[in-house]
Amino acid sequence: MYKPFIKKLHLSTAIIASSLMFAPLANASKADLSQEIVITAERQAGDLKNKIASYLDDVVITQGSLVIHADLVQVIEHDATDSKTYLAKGKPATFEQLLDDGTPIKLEANEITYEPLTHTITISGGAKLSQEGSEVSGDKIVYNTLTEQLEAQSKPTERITTILKPKSKDKANKE
Repeated sequence: MYKPFIKKLHLSTAIIASSLMFAPLANASKADLSQEIVITAERQAGDLKNKIASYLDDVVITQGSLVIHADLVQVIEHDATDSKTYLAKGKPATFEQLLDDGTPIKLEANEITYEPLTHTITISGGAKLSQEGSEVSGDKIVYNTLTEQLEAQSKPTERITTILKPKSKDKANKE
């Protein structure tokens, strides 16, 4: 049943691959995963009991080609699953990475949540995903890097915007 106050955009892998060119996000540089994670910030605080590390003010996280810029990053450890959740906040916070094919991808929003165990990146508050000149923007974007499924949502009074950049003649001729 259609609910006018909830606007969702479900994109299949075929649409992503053919129109938006976001399918390569699933191939985010595998080499990055084996690299060390380096976090720099002006301040750091820790809640040892709850296993939350907080990095504050001009935070930069790097892991291979992956770079996150934020005002605040919290790394939350989950004992039950032996996993971590990364929560970055900023005006905006940004996530950039080179894909295996060398194509850069950029995510920006007021909040970025990355959950490696579930292969999920959620960006919210002025969310924008950009790749090769094309972009999707809305209030919230959830992307699963394993299944290559993307869902974008807008606020009740707003709409999702998708901008598709046409392929250049040089790229079209190579394919």
